[in-house]
Amino acid sequence: MAAREGWRAGAELDAGEALALAEEGDLSALMTAAARVRDEGFGATVTVSRKVFIPLTQLCRDVCHYCTFAHPPKKGQRAFLTPDEVLEIARAGARLGCDEALFTLGDKPELRYAVVRDELAALGHATTLSYLKEMAGLVLKETGLLPHINAGVMGEEDLLSLRAVSASQGLMIETTAERLSARGGPHFGSPDKRPAARLATLEAAGRARVPFTTGLLIGIGETRRERIEALLAIRDSHARYGHVQEVIIQNFRAKPGTKMAGAPEPLLEDHLWTVAVARLILGPAMSIQAPPNLQPEGLKTLIDAGINDWGGVSPVTPDHVNPEAPWPALASLGVATARAGKVLAPRLAVYPRYLDQRATWLHADVAPLVLRRADGAGLAHESAWRVGEEERTRLVDWPAAPALAGEETALDAILDTAFAGRELAEAEIATLFDARGARAQRVFEAADALRRETVGETVSYVVTRNINYTNVCAYRCGFCAFSKGRQHAHLRGRPYELDLGEIQRRTSEAWERGASEVCMQGGIHPDFSGETYLAILRAVKAAVPQMHVHAFSALEVRHGAATLGVTVPEFLLMLKEAGLGSLPGTAAEILDDEVRAIICPDKLTTEEWLETVGAAHRVGLRTTSTIMFGHVDGYRHWARHLLRLRRLQAETGGITEFVPLPFLHMEAPLYLKGGTRAGPSRREALLMHAVGRLALHPLIPNIQASWVKLGEGGIVAALKAGANDIGGTLMDESISRAAGGMHGQEFPPDRMEAAIRAAGRLARQRTTLYGEAPSRQKQRSYAAEALAPRNEPAAGRFARVGSLAARQG
Repeated sequence: MAAREGWRAGAELDAGEALALAEEGDLSALMTAAARVRDEGFGATVTVSRKVFIPLTQLCRDVCHYCTFAHPPKKGQRAFLTPDEVLEIARAGARLGCDEALFTLGDKPELRYAVVRDELAALGHATTLSYLKEMAGLVLKETGLLPHINAGVMGEEDLLSLRAVSASQGLMIETTAERLSARGGPHFGSPDKRPAARLATLEAAGRARVPFTTGLLIGIGETRRERIEALLAIRDSHARYGHVQEVIIQNFRAKPGTKMAGAPEPLLEDHLWTVAVARLILGPAMSIQAPPNLQPEGLKTLIDAGINDWGGVSPVTPDHVNPEAPWPALASLGVATARAGKVLAPRLAVYPRYLDQRATWLHADVAPLVLRRADGAGLAHESAWRVGEEERTRLVDWPAAPALAGEETALDAILDTAFAGRELAEAEIATLFDARGARAQRVFEAADALRRETVGETVSYVVTRNINYTNVCAYRCGFCAFSKGRQHAHLRGRPYELDLGEIQRRTSEAWERGASEVCMQGGIHPDFSGETYLAILRAVKAAVPQMHVHAFSALEVRHGAATLGVTVPEFLLMLKEAGLGSLPGTAAEILDDEVRAIICPDKLTTEEWLETVGAAHRVGLRTTSTIMFGHVDGYRHWARHLLRLRRLQAETGGITEFVPLPFLHMEAPLYLKGGTRAGPSRREALLMHAVGRLALHPLIPNIQASWVKLGEGGIVAALKAGANDIGGTLMDESISRAAGGMHGQEFPPDRMEAAIRAAGRLARQRTTLYGEAPSRQKQRSYAAEALAPRNEPAAGRFARVGSLAARQG
């Protein structure tokens, strides 16, 4: 009775309690308990991997009596796919948005067939595994698809060798029933199907630190107790090494032409029973999978029984092991998943927890390629969209989200709290960032409704000019491709330093073209002092007294104060007296020192940024606020950042707007070293605007979308997800272009307003502090002439006669 009550409550089961489940016939109760355990670990998300199936060889030394994948050599037929054939499959998958290349093959066919040995010799290899390693490496290098390798029984040395060219590996245990290898059994004559050999491979994979897939094949003659014994063996091995990332519960399919062609297939109810029992035995953290093409009528019930993953499906290749069972389309799989009240999400060949600990679980050459495909949760990007790049589409992209079945009471409660203007908890904000599919759409719609209620239908923008007065910087931020110094000489551009005359010329030109603001920032030039910044302000105001100067990050402010030996508040007052109107809320990156220690270890801390910006507010200077996200950060970091901004605003009230800045990866030093993701996904980029609206309400009413990062299509989408401002025309955008951004250096008023109209909204040209733009400047902005050529004098090393630093430092 205690065992019965234990599994009903979702308690961890010991071996005796697990084995007792063999006699449990209450399928409904088992499924209810299993679903509850699954939800504890995976919530509303069910995953799938977009893959291609590469059958490197269909020759095998084993003779399983249910298999049609493996067959003896056929006259005139090659034993192996050629490198060109392998690449053709992989490239087709890459074009269609796949992430995984599943290599499957027979087990050591060279031990049985001379033709295999001869062909391997002609290919320059002694073993199938050696050729497999070359092909997996070729696919990884040429296409970026992540190899997942099913190569049969192997020792630790072989697993380690293949680890260098794969994200994960796998081997189905199938069964631990030794009797099924005896004469008359399905595995008779198949030495690699002996349970001891397969369990030894499972153990070796743990020692080799390989993220591993295994599982059961049910319906081949085993009993329910024997299934549980196999699950316990898997659980025990995982307890020792932590390497089992997913367990597949696969149902036997009888195939014509095999010795088991007449064997009965397991009923759906038996499959559901095994899935539920596997979940109860393996617990909430284990990914449990059922192939969707083998049980197409039972998809919803398989989710109800406790699975959280569909395995891999392919838009390119058939299931070569079960060719009679076509893959479902992603759209139909999404619908079936939604009917069970879950959201379908794409994943990678390696699961998030192993990516989080990639130094342990992934080879150093493979980890960067996995990371580049990951989103902030360690799953895959839904689409080909990347920050700063031209719009791209794949022939097969992630399907539109179907409506979810049932009520989303937990999500509703979070949204209700946000609408009421109350502070959300960190976990609640992280939940919003993890919204996918239809749940993400609900967050977008809620943010848009809150935007409409708070600021109405008008979308604002400011005519401004960026003046980045130097790109020389003493700091070594891993995300920055703009700053130049000895360690950044290989990146775009050359070191430059504007003189005051050029700053004044650009300011005057901006005024004539309708600007009401100049935005000025630069690298932390080692020869600049606080006097340099003051001189820049005086020069701008001397050239155009009416120009609003929006300038200097918190890092520049602290640098200036330190060089003059004054406090930060004292220096801020000096800047204000010299003409500073407001400050950009940049240098914030992620306001969490766990992240800052990786991306900008020598920069100011979270507390220093908050202190500096708060000091600006207290001396009467308004600031924006930003977040630069999508690199090494996660949803919990984004949540902490928003909470810190909200609390600062509650204290000072000095923030005018929140500006999400998606990470541009292309030329970032840390990305080029393999240390970051390739920016946020499109879903994440839009959610940052939506969640920003919800989490900061009502304290920060303006949410800005950056055309530099998102492009025109992206800002239209952001305007439908809570944003009400699209920033500045810029005239001289250089920071994002240096990082590889492709959306240009200026976004003039006519294009600004066309994008706003495309979102069904009304346009308003504003000032920095959200007042009405002067009518004369508005008129000028619509008839602006082309910009004159820029003058960017090369920077010296560093102070030199005539330089800005030397004359003003």
